[in-house]
Amino acid sequence: MDSLRELEVSLGERSYPIYIEGGSLKSSGVLLRQVSRTEKILLVSNPTVFTLYGLEVQEAMEEQGFSVSVALMPDGEQYKNQEEAFKVLDQAVEAQLERSSVLVALGGGVVGDLAGLVAALYQRGIDYVQIPTTLLSQVDSSVGGKVAINHPRGKNLMGAFHQPRMVIIDYLTLATLDKREYKSGLAEVVKYGIIHDIDFFDYLESHTEAIKAQEAGSLEKIIYESCRIKSEVVAKDERETGLRTILNLGHTFGHSLEKLGNYSRLRHGEAVAMGTIAASFLAREKNYLTPDELERIIKLYQCLGIPTRWPDFEPPAIYEGMLNDKKVINNKLRLVLPRGIGNFVLSEDISREELLAAIRQAQSSS
Repeated sequence: MDSLRELEVSLGERSYPIYIEGGSLKSSGVLLRQVSRTEKILLVSNPTVFTLYGLEVQEAMEEQGFSVSVALMPDGEQYKNQEEAFKVLDQAVEAQLERSSVLVALGGGVVGDLAGLVAALYQRGIDYVQIPTTLLSQVDSSVGGKVAINHPRGKNLMGAFHQPRMVIIDYLTLATLDKREYKSGLAEVVKYGIIHDIDFFDYLESHTEAIKAQEAGSLEKIIYESCRIKSEVVAKDERETGLRTILNLGHTFGHSLEKLGNYSRLRHGEAVAMGTIAASFLAREKNYLTPDELERIIKLYQCLGIPTRWPDFEPPAIYEGMLNDKKVINNKLRLVLPRGIGNFVLSEDISREELLAAIRQAQSSS
């Protein structure tokens, strides 16, 4: 295995470690022993990921004396819904999980979000561990305890804050990840540089080829730095009452695009990239970004091969979809906008006309 890198999400008695190591699936059972109070485990995954890695994780846990039951859900954002969540809940009941049992989420963001919500609901909350296998889940959704399922009228409208006990990141799983999914995950990586860390943004600009080639050193770097930034933000604002809002850069636009595409036409990261470009055009109009900074942001997405071509949805429909987002406060949209590169501003004073103009500019630039 490659060298182990460890971070901590500092939340008092609910603090937990993030382990980043190539090959760490093999040691997942040993790591789980650090937090488990019982022998019963429910491993939640999807058929694609389980075929690749499920038996390896299951055997690693059984070698440590765990009794492992398996629950598989279909692969795809459109299955992050109430029906599938209740199927997993049914399997937790069948497995006779106790309040001391542990649920393990092995997969991407869909598996992690749904399994985390099941853990939050079952017997009023049981422990769970995240083992993310996609870049997007490794750098974003597995950290921070936001768990949810979608509603036909909006993304992640039914959820909870339920922190994992541990996050185990084995970046060797990315070798089997679909290239489109990998590029989708890179969109969340870019986000951290835009709103929080210009040095990280500079690193991404100067290492685009190594990142696209998934070189081990670059993979470890971008995962570690993304998790470090998110851990710092979550430690300061666990329940998204202030600072944590910055992690939603591009998401209000993006969630509307995902919904209009029935959660199947666009990957989450693709929608976030498109939304971030729209937010950046809006920031330029408000003089938070210079034209050169806007160009750097768009160029970085392009150099990393992240799709930014908007689907042919009508701007008014995109705007209406944004109004169902969780970031609406007192019927006003609150958006995170870049302020230069490496900083941000929260803006609530945005008119419908300004938003439509930003959407049109982003569409025409793609």
